Amino acid sequence: MNIQLSDHFTYHKLLRFTLPSIMMMIFTSIYGVVDGFFVSNFVGKTPFAAVNFIMPFLMILGSLGSMFGTGGSALISMKMGMGKKQEANEIFSLLIYTSLIFGIFLSIFGIIFVRPVASLLGAEGKMLDNCVLYARIILIALPFFILQYGFQSFFVTAEKPKLGLAVTIASGITNMILDALLIAVFRFGLVGAAAATAISQLVGGLIPLIYFARKNSSLLRLGKTGFNIKALLRTFTNGSSELMSNLSLSLISIFYNSQLMKYAGENGVSAYGVLMYVNMIFLATFIGYSVGTAPVISYHYGAGNTDELKGLLKKSIHIISCFAVCMLIAGELLAYPLAKLFVGYDNELVELTLGAFRVFSFSFLFAGFAIFGSSFFTALNDGLTSALISFFRTFVFQALALIFLPMIFGINGIWFSIVVAEIIAVVLTAVFIVRKRNVYQYY
Repeated sequence: MNIQLSDHFTYHKLLRFTLPSIMMMIFTSIYGVVDGFFVSNFVGKTPFAAVNFIMPFLMILGSLGSMFGTGGSALISMKMGMGKKQEANEIFSLLIYTSLIFGIFLSIFGIIFVRPVASLLGAEGKMLDNCVLYARIILIALPFFILQYGFQSFFVTAEKPKLGLAVTIASGITNMILDALLIAVFRFGLVGAAAATAISQLVGGLIPLIYFARKNSSLLRLGKTGFNIKALLRTFTNGSSELMSNLSLSLISIFYNSQLMKYAGENGVSAYGVLMYVNMIFLATFIGYSVGTAPVISYHYGAGNTDELKGLLKKSIHIISCFAVCMLIAGELLAYPLAKLFVGYDNELVELTLGAFRVFSFSFLFAGFAIFGSSFFTALNDGLTSALISFFRTFVFQALALIFLPMIFGINGIWFSIVVAEIIAVVLTAVFIVRKRNVYQYY
């Protein structure tokens, strides 16, 4: 029996409904990790550093998809809760078409300007050439990457989270198989790694596009729509937190790489790359849960079900707390095997990565609360509050910590930065939840 957005959600039903979204995000992260594994072990340390160095720029361009997906899902779900299903479908169609147009434009922009951008960021010589080579191939598939990002949220809104998971698995398996063939077997190096990722993004964006364009059993279907500037602006506002989060994370990654080049050189960038790959998997649990609950929260907010909103917030805090403890324990236990998996060919790099991981994993104890808090306010169509939480969590707090802590603790201060930033972000999130409780009647 399908779980509907209008249902009353117990802990069991909430976990059942969000599990496909959690698995979808984890699987997306895992195939990103597989990319890193093959590049690091079969192509080399410099290409691995180059991929991690240029990745923030690629994520900045791709982050538009998360804005359309999360911001649009909040608006569409609220309209459904208000009983306006036709309008919800028209908004959905408008957002998909707009995403595709923006994706094509950004793809062309990125291909043209990637070399000066990489050079400006500090890449030079062989590393610069590797950055440009990898990025230009990836950017060919950027429109579908943006669609893939957006559809991850829209599948949940359409009450088809399991189908979204199936598409993500198909995309991920495509990437893994092609990584093994193009990198390990045919030895196409960085070109093979980029091609594998680009083709997998094509799969992840094209399959949902075909599904929603045809007659289907979900709540959403692509069709005719008008230019609704109000809906677009509302989507931009609602999704600004996710856009801000992705932009900030990409910018702060550039800052991390800059600091690490100063304190530890290329090895520092490689170690940070390992942390980011693993970080994606661990945070995917929190992000997936937030993506899964957002349409439910939006629906009940639109329907005026304040009792259900209270229950969803309370249950989510308890669930996030359990996830957080599990993530910390897993991070500490898996630090050494993960370091060996990625950089086992270099003992000095293993030690650097291991030391960083031991500190970095404490951030998992706190990160989930701010991630959910930001998503919670997006679901309530309060884009400003959501954006403030994301911006301060992912940029302001980390940037300040990155400036001052290395002055005191050296390279260890870089690893401490994320932990300190996450702790402060939890406090900020709690302040907003308390201050807004009477506005939205959720507490």
